Amino acid sequence: MSRGDLFPEIEPFAAGYLPLEDADSDQGPDPGGPLQAGLPDAPHVMYWEQVGRPDGRPVLFLHGGPGAGAGIVHRRFFDPNLWRAVIFDQRGAGRSRPQGALRRNDTASLVADIERLRRHLGIESWLLFGGSWGSTLALSYAQAHPERVAALILRGIFLGRPEELDWFLYGLRTVFPDAHDAFAGHIPEAERGDLLAAYVRRLNDPDPALHLPASRVWSIYEGTCSTLLPTAAAVANFARDRASLGLARIEAHYFRHRLFLPEGGLLGRMDRIAHLPAEIVQGRYDMVCPTRSAFELAGVWPGARLTIVPDAGHSALEPGTRRALIAALDRFRA
Repeated sequence: MSRGDLFPEIEPFAAGYLPLEDADSDQGPDPGGPLQAGLPDAPHVMYWEQVGRPDGRPVLFLHGGPGAGAGIVHRRFFDPNLWRAVIFDQRGAGRSRPQGALRRNDTASLVADIERLRRHLGIESWLLFGGSWGSTLALSYAQAHPERVAALILRGIFLGRPEELDWFLYGLRTVFPDAHDAFAGHIPEAERGDLLAAYVRRLNDPDPALHLPASRVWSIYEGTCSTLLPTAAAVANFARDRASLGLARIEAHYFRHRLFLPEGGLLGRMDRIAHLPAEIVQGRYDMVCPTRSAFELAGVWPGARLTIVPDAGHSALEPGTRRALIAALDRFRA
């Protein structure tokens, strides 16, 4: 295997489902409110798995979205002879249950879920490896529990600021006018002044004839804009009903609530983790999470090193980004 290739396919050495109902009872009022009508209301249960060495160095993989879920390919970033890689699906996403559920699905709950998983697995501290929304959640967790974080490797930085949400909803038409035309075109012209509200209404409608087409269009839009060069396989993966429903419904829910981030945002709390080492990997032509956010994050983080990949967009699986992420993991081998 040449340096920079993904590692061979691997099966988990342990996997399971972790009930989160007790954690739910501590979360207070449901921030989803009236949007929950007709949506799954069963208790949240988290899917988790571990790959590599049971006695290896712990690393936590944080998937994107919110709501995208983790895939089998994500196991292959981690050298199985070195790492004890923990991979899980966040509330409502992937193999976690119930699919697409928004009840008590917010950033504080996800941070609490990560802590619950850490205690369940008996891990003292771990390296965080997250991209896109996974970078947002990694920063949120690290700022809440810096003593549990050894280091961070972040890709495709998303800080959840209003201008970043506006870029996704409207700004992308500057570079992807065809993709944005399809995204906006799903909504009647009279509602296009607030695309997010229009999609939230459809994605949270209990009728599959309304929420499934909306979720498919939203997800295809994101998938189309995620790579430097068009990739039919990537777009097809985004378009699958199960994947698209979790991604679009949960993503729109988080966007509606400004990612449930604290006043002042993530950059305003960087003093809590300024001492932690970090590798930031960013595609120069990332259209989903533009490079400016990565540059600004690195500028207020003394312990971070920024690598801008000159021939990549947003996806972690593009060759240059993949090589940079594996090189970053190599630098934390010791």
